[in-house]
Amino acid sequence: MDRRTSTTPGGGVMMRRLSEVRRGRLRFDVRDDGPIDGEPVVLLHGFPQDGSSWNRVAARLHGAGLRTLAPDLRGYSAGARPPQRAAYRMEWLVEDLRALLDAAGLDRAHVVGHDWGGALGWAAASAMPERLASLTVASTPHPAAMVRSLWRSDQALRSSYMLAFQAPGLPERALAPRLEEILAGSGLPVADATRYAARMREPGALTGALNWYRGVPLTRLQTGDVVVPTTYVWGRDDFALGRVAAELTQEHVLAPYRFVDVDAGHWLPETEPALLADVIADRVAVRA
Repeated sequence: MDRRTSTTPGGGVMMRRLSEVRRGRLRFDVRDDGPIDGEPVVLLHGFPQDGSSWNRVAARLHGAGLRTLAPDLRGYSAGARPPQRAAYRMEWLVEDLRALLDAAGLDRAHVVGHDWGGALGWAAASAMPERLASLTVASTPHPAAMVRSLWRSDQALRSSYMLAFQAPGLPERALAPRLEEILAGSGLPVADATRYAARMREPGALTGALNWYRGVPLTRLQTGDVVVPTTYVWGRDDFALGRVAAELTQEHVLAPYRFVDVDAGHWLPETEPALLADVIADRVAVRA
């Protein structure tokens, strides 16, 4: 299940250092770093990033004694790019996360997500709260808060691109030549924009990434209120996600909750790594 075989006992289970996780025919690449006996933190990326989006954050978490596991998620790992939109229903994505925890020998982990990784974090906290020691979400509000905000703010306009992404093939043709420019123009550092755009030129990569949006209408899993201790970090200059949804999120967390409102935009792992690492470490320390 993994290429590296370093093992050590911890928490009553045998923890394993991972470089990949296999789930059926799918193979997910994983960056597993930091002290293997440290509190485990799973870092879930968004669109159109990959696990490397967390590099700056992970380095700081390692300094705090934490272990990080940053997978390239479904559609982003070269060995896990099914072309069918139905393969990206949220229930399958949650099971990918469960498979990662099982492969690492972890009964529970602290889960951190940004953008679509945040949506996956909310869903996992609802569907399998027993596997999450805590949840930290950057940018993405709770899905129910998002829906409620559509009628109370400009969120529907902000999210209109999600409808455009439903069309098969057309978004790929429109985005591929301009993706780097679009990302940099939205506030992502140029070096990161260049790296992600290059990754999206791999066979099937952009379709796999866009299928996260296309899987939404087919999803059967409903994300309910969360009973896991949670921190939510939101940038007040986020171009895609507005304040109303951010502030409504607290009503869907039935556990200790912290809302961190920062003077930043959408790309928090890349632009605010020190702040985000401190917030994550604070949440882990409460639960460790």
